[in-house]
Amino acid sequence: MTFETENIEFKSIATDEIYKEVIAFANTEGGIIYVGIDNEGNAVGLQDVDDTFLRITNGIRDAIMPDVTMFVKFALKDNGVVKITVGEGSFKPYYLKSKGLKPGGVYVRQGTSSVQASFDSIRKMIKDSDGDVFEEMRSMEQELSFYDAKKAFDKYGIEFSNEKYRTLGITDRTNALFTNLALILSDNCPYAVKIAVFADKENTKFIDSKEFGGSIFSQLENAFNYLKLCNKNSAEFHGLERIEKPDYPEEAVREALLNAVVHRDYSFSGSIIINVNSFVTEFISIGGLLPGLSPEDIKSGISQPRNKNLAEVFHRLRLIESYGTGIRKIYNLYKNCAIQPKIEITPNTFKITLPNMNQSEEKTSSNRSERKLTPKKQKILDFIKQNGTITVREIEELLSVKRTRAFTIAKELTDDGYITAEGKGADRKYVSK
Repeated sequence: MTFETENIEFKSIATDEIYKEVIAFANTEGGIIYVGIDNEGNAVGLQDVDDTFLRITNGIRDAIMPDVTMFVKFALKDNGVVKITVGEGSFKPYYLKSKGLKPGGVYVRQGTSSVQASFDSIRKMIKDSDGDVFEEMRSMEQELSFYDAKKAFDKYGIEFSNEKYRTLGITDRTNALFTNLALILSDNCPYAVKIAVFADKENTKFIDSKEFGGSIFSQLENAFNYLKLCNKNSAEFHGLERIEKPDYPEEAVREALLNAVVHRDYSFSGSIIINVNSFVTEFISIGGLLPGLSPEDIKSGISQPRNKNLAEVFHRLRLIESYGTGIRKIYNLYKNCAIQPKIEITPNTFKITLPNMNQSEEKTSSNRSERKLTPKKQKILDFIKQNGTITVREIEELLSVKRTRAFTIAKELTDDGYITAEGKGADRKYVSK
């Protein structure tokens, strides 16, 4: 035994450097550390073998995270040498507790030396150990606070404590380290929501912008309040009564914002982008649909959440009702609008566009003025005004036309925004819009 190798390390005395070597071997392919042998391979022995042995075993247990002791074996040699055999660990990366889960605390074996790991290699070790679900992986940032999260949980009377962290998915399987879900919920959340307001439909004439960071809970609240300020009202008068109508249903804005926050891909560092102009509001989040889903699936209520634990937290806090209802709710709120919400998906983005309902009505009114209202159509409108509703059969009888023609006329009135359909099949009725 005369040379150090990739799997063998010599230490003439016991120092804290031993912990670094144990970490490096556990993070790589294992190895042996001989304490009491100098760099030339000479056995110099230890002064107080028993005391040193106890200090080494206790130090490895206390200085290294996660617990590596199950992969470490110790042996005392007759020549006053301590042999430490380190196996490759199964919950990498191992690191110095005092330094944290970052390059300053994580080591790997490189040739005959133990060197600091790079950020990329740390991320790879986490991914290999924890799986590929980002929110369940250990966070590389462990100094986290949860003031806003605690406030949100308290608001709904739900316990938020160290004892509940593992159940919520905030800590890993050892209940010792924070996950990426914890990072997202924490006051230290590195992600943001950016809102830009434009003066034109093409989003080229900039008016204002806001960026909301911090805990995802404060981002939601602040972004929603700002969007409410952007949501202007138009007034109509019915007799002496003034009725104000917002450009966007407030609940639709809320659901679109929640959808962007809950379902975005947090493994990318970009922000949620919201563009507002006089015609539409666009919500753009990072991450397309999960494999197997289509836009039609989303519209019909089928949901496969990318961030299951985050969605469950929001469900517990009653911010979302259940999976898949948000998009359906948006379309239902727009069911009587001439211009419908639009979903656009790329491999890396999900975009939902909400039309300005007041602009939509103005366009519909403009279209109406350009079309001629025939006597037959006016007859249908008079019938509805008198009776409240009309069916296809009643249109046939009223106009003395066949069923196909009755359907065509009803569709033209619907497309022109005069009436809307309620129900399906034989139960379908038409009412004034």
